[in-house]
Amino acid sequence: MKSFILACVILTFCSVMDPTVNLSKSYIDSYKELAVVEMHRSGIPASIILAQGLHESGLGKSPLAVKANNHFGIKCKNYWMGKRYYHIDDDTDSKGDLIESCFRKYDNDMDSYIDHSNFLMDAPHYENLFKFPSTDYISWAIGLKKSGYATDPLYAEKLVKIIEKHQLYQYDFWPYPLKRKIQE
Repeated sequence: MKSFILACVILTFCSVMDPTVNLSKSYIDSYKELAVVEMHRSGIPASIILAQGLHESGLGKSPLAVKANNHFGIKCKNYWMGKRYYHIDDDTDSKGDLIESCFRKYDNDMDSYIDHSNFLMDAPHYENLFKFPSTDYISWAIGLKKSGYATDPLYAEKLVKIIEKHQLYQYDFWPYPLKRKIQE
């Protein structure tokens, strides 16, 4: 019994000492249904959507997420006609000096989630991802890295770690969350 009580005290203390646990839970609770809707619309696993959102947005607290509602770090690209937000990232000038990168700016978080799905569905270099089922988050994570979504060589491993730490894979099996009530 003492061991059980001690374990509970340690777990409680650790969650209080690690504010990212509460921020992660809050982020997941805020966006899990939207991720599931996007999964059903696009075929992208909800776990991947949530893991990328958590990672790319700094748990929803990064300047890009807060000031531009951009949860996925999607840059403008030459064809982007929407609003723009400039911020130092990894782009360099001809001398090798960091310069501001152009990121997509959205009116709200939902637009960011929808555009993320559209971005992956519309870009030819991501089309191989859609051969994987929406329940295979590991293949999706590896495929995103191989397709060039991020420059971080550990990107796939980081996504898988986030998914497994927060059990995000459970959302890959959720039914469509917004069912209309039948009026009688």
